[in-house]
Amino acid sequence: MPAPDFSNVQGGSSSTAPGTTNDTGGRTYVVVKGDSLSAIAQREYGDAKEWQRIYEANRDVIKNPDLIYPGQTLRLP
Repeated sequence: MPAPDFSNVQGGSSSTAPGTTNDTGGRTYVVVKGDSLSAIAQREYGDAKEWQRIYEANRDVIKNPDLIYPGQTLRLP
C-alpha cells in the first residue's frame, strides 16, 4: 500500500477550534508548524503587533518569544 501524500497540506491553522475555552474560562491555542506569536496575534486579534499579549500570558511556557514549538498550548488573553 503506498504511503499517503501530504505534499499539498499547508500549515498555519489551529489544531484547536478558535476560541476554545479552558478550565479557567480563558481561550487556548495549540501551536502548529509554521506559527509565530505575531501570526497567532494577527489571526486571533487582527493585529500582529499584539503578539506581546500572548507572550506575557505565557511567560511560564515561552522562554524566548522567537521560539515556539508545535504542540505547545498557549493561553490567549
